[in-house]
Amino acid sequence: MKKIVIFTDGASRGNPGPAAIGAVLRDTEDRILTRISQCIGKTTNNQAEYRAIIAALEKALKLGATHIELNSDSELAVRQINSRYRVKNTALKPLHQRVKQLLGRLEGFTVSHVPRRRNTEADKLTNAALDRAVD
Repeated sequence: MKKIVIFTDGASRGNPGPAAIGAVLRDTEDRILTRISQCIGKTTNNQAEYRAIIAALEKALKLGATHIELNSDSELAVRQINSRYRVKNTALKPLHQRVKQLLGRLEGFTVSHVPRRRNTEADKLTNAALDRAVD
């Protein structure tokens, strides 16, 4: 079993506006495996949150993950992924489907909402990418 712990964040300045994603992937010993910090163009905050999750899941699968502990400060995305909320927004539907498809390739996973104060590293990576885009 290879378990990877993920923290993700997505943000948009303007909603919609310039957007970026950030993620930190760690092993079970809390060692950083990789980081993601990139601009994704103009989109909404919720779309950015989903795209951060997708990028992190794709990277984790490439690293050989069989189990994922996914943490996001997006309550909406987490509740939709966990089937507590329906996905009504048509722009989020394909992103939600992609997340479900990626999670389906794993042997096990948890998807949890974390407060922003516990997601500071992913948030910093997201904002760093946004700042680079503005410069």
